[in-house]
Amino acid sequence: MKKALALLSGGIDSPVAIDVMKDKLKIDAVHFHFVPLTDEESIEKSKKLAKQLGVKKLYIIPFVKPQTEVVDKCNNRYFFVITRRIMFRAAEKLSKKNRYEFLITGENLGQVSSQTLDNMTVVDKALEIPILRPLLCFDKREIIDRAVEIDTFETSKGPEICCLLGPKHPATRAKLEYVEKEEEKLNIKKLIDDCLKNIEVVEF
Repeated sequence: MKKALALLSGGIDSPVAIDVMKDKLKIDAVHFHFVPLTDEESIEKSKKLAKQLGVKKLYIIPFVKPQTEVVDKCNNRYFFVITRRIMFRAAEKLSKKNRYEFLITGENLGQVSSQTLDNMTVVDKALEIPILRPLLCFDKREIIDRAVEIDTFETSKGPEICCLLGPKHPATRAKLEYVEKEEEKLNIKKLIDDCLKNIEVVEF
């Protein structure tokens, strides 16, 4: 069975995405956290969810530095697109090292203002590895019902913290050339390498 690495946020969507794909791929997970901007609740949630979903290995990666660098140096309208491109590049580097062939996300078209086809396309262009988005066209009720069915809803519910530093009105139709121009203000390789130096691996 082929291997995939799922981005597990601790919210409602990503555990459901893992459940949808778990019979088709061998799935491990990665959680990017924002300590010390937040407490460790999302880390504990990700561990609990990974165990519930039968994930055997969870990578836990600090991600505050890339976020604060983007806030400090880039046009904040592109915050979500740039930080996702960095996050996914880090996941891709981890995948290449550990022979994962796909990334899996819980992204859902239109649920969040920044999750548009234009923005997803710009994110995809940062990567070589294919991204699977099994919930892309689900409606929210379907996702919640599935989360209740697989018993992850109670653990997952609550406010998401990924938007902590993001703009009130993010770009929804980002252009690749603008995003790449903003990224020139960052040392992305160093940001990714620093994240991966401080990785924690939890096995269940």
